[in-house]
Amino acid sequence: MADTPPRTGSLAAHDTDLIVIGGGPAGCAAARMAASVGMRTILIEPDTLCRNLYRIPALNNVLGGCTSGPELADSITAELKSTEPCRLELGRRVTELRADDDHVAVTLDTGIRLTAPYAVVATGVGPLQPRDVAWITAPDGLTLPPLWQADAADAEGRTLLVLGGDRPTGTLLRAHPSTDTRLLVVYPASDAYKVEEVSEDPRVRLLPVEHLTMSSGEGATVTAEAVGRDGARHTVTADAAYLSIGNAPTAPSGDLTRGPDGYCPPTDQHPRVIVAGDLRSARFQRIMTALGSGSEAALHAYYAARELLTWD
Repeated sequence: MADTPPRTGSLAAHDTDLIVIGGGPAGCAAARMAASVGMRTILIEPDTLCRNLYRIPALNNVLGGCTSGPELADSITAELKSTEPCRLELGRRVTELRADDDHVAVTLDTGIRLTAPYAVVATGVGPLQPRDVAWITAPDGLTLPPLWQADAADAEGRTLLVLGGDRPTGTLLRAHPSTDTRLLVVYPASDAYKVEEVSEDPRVRLLPVEHLTMSSGEGATVTAEAVGRDGARHTVTADAAYLSIGNAPTAPSGDLTRGPDGYCPPTDQHPRVIVAGDLRSARFQRIMTALGSGSEAALHAYYAARELLTWD
């Protein structure tokens, strides 16, 4: 920025002005906003930028005209790769984050240590498995695919058992409005508000339960016993089973404060660590909120740095 005074003092000893950990929508938005106000940024992502967006077949709540996750991911990636002064460290994982009085330090899986006055942590979440939730009992080692991996052509004319009422259920139905797929959605009380958006779809049967016991089944048939909230037992069968039970935070180790649910509330963190995106809470896991929180996090670091720096 032309009107930004030159930096002096201890900042010159750091590798960059801002470290962004995580290359999803929140992390990319943070890096883009930081660049727009003249901050040097290093963005660290173990995979490709916006990798989870490529798994979302349809979007209906994002500004900008993008109607699918891949379209939005391509747009964000192209813009960020041409953004200066942002340095991308793709294929690298942060193994530790440490916060001190005047800086943060991150250690990469290569052993390299990077420092900056502030860090934005936007590492997001990963999918839960049946063993991770108390309301499902499953055979040892059972691993099921998340619902977003269901192929519409393979699911045509079949009944899919969906464990949990998380948002991907509605995404699948919107992406394939004419697919003759029947979804048997088994969900706990905590997911009741999530299934409202699919409750009127004739392809969906909702089964609220207290507990579900999965069996190994025979052949291609999936069998489970559900205990309803009234105590009644139901045997359910389907052609395949998929997960929609939510996600778990994937924060790096080190100086992050986690709540009882594993998420990292922004107000509980060290002053030099700013949490953005899905890592903040299970209740705000939306693309638009991730983009907004990432941008806000970068501005938080920018304004805090201006107050702390001395100028010539």
